[in-house]
Amino acid sequence: MAVPHRVVALVVPDVVAFDLSLAAQIFGHPAEAERYSFQVCAETPGDVPSTTGFPIGVRHGLELLDHADTVIVPGFRPLRDPPPATREALRRAAGRGVRLASVCVGAFALASAGLLDDRAATTHWDEADAFRARFPRVRMNPDVLYIDSGTILTSAGLSAGIDLCLHMVRLDYGAAAAAAVARRMVVAVHRAGGQTQYARRPLPDPDGLGAVCDWAVREMHRGLTVSHLARHAGMAPRTFARQFRDAMGMTPMRWLGVQRLLEAQRLLEATSLTVEDIAARCGIGSAANLRLHMSRELGTTPTAYRRGHRRAAED
Repeated sequence: MAVPHRVVALVVPDVVAFDLSLAAQIFGHPAEAERYSFQVCAETPGDVPSTTGFPIGVRHGLELLDHADTVIVPGFRPLRDPPPATREALRRAAGRGVRLASVCVGAFALASAGLLDDRAATTHWDEADAFRARFPRVRMNPDVLYIDSGTILTSAGLSAGIDLCLHMVRLDYGAAAAAAVARRMVVAVHRAGGQTQYARRPLPDPDGLGAVCDWAVREMHRGLTVSHLARHAGMAPRTFARQFRDAMGMTPMRWLGVQRLLEAQRLLEATSLTVEDIAARCGIGSAANLRLHMSRELGTTPTAYRRGHRRAAED
């Protein structure tokens, strides 16, 4: 049996208990024991205060980060820079290539360690201005639920952490695994749009790129170009491409390619459609193109991917 993926939550006083609990419910639930192990650490083990008045009992120190595959930083208050030892531990983990993720204002810890410089990131919309003022090198986008920039991921306020954690499950074990976790938690496996719909202050373009992204996913079987997306957004192509990259941390066509590959993975897992039909439905064109994309991005082929995930489901 494969060794479970090691997820460690790093708590900073005063930790937001909700942020920590949602990660625990996804990665630490008994139903996920074969896929994930989940532990909590802090710079000073013991009772770590929370924002909700009860302490979190933590048994492990920062050394746990040296053995983690994924590190999750829940939110905390007040938003002071974590102590030097905590920041150094985060930098050390990043240097090992560990996947780092923050929930809500946990992004302040990653930014204070210098890990978000020159990257796109998000946090709770109500703290976005304060974040920009403290960390001007970070490309802050408060209008999305989460941002995946490779080895570092950030999520928006509170429940957006669920969206991010489900996204990581999908990356690790496929769409069917993420859907099973979502059903267990009685949440949507994917929410369209961004957090602007929940903000209580006016923000530019409240539907933002979410409406265009939703449309592009529905129409992904077509040969979409940046011009198509820009026209749907009512923008000039260059303006749209620039705003999209600033917001999402990648080009429109790169983002669309990721969505097509995710849909192809879902169809391979959940249907008996031929590889040729799946490629056509996802707008990838042909079975040969799909094989090329999956080989380059995932290191596997459609047939091997389908066989592996069906075997995992049977086990």
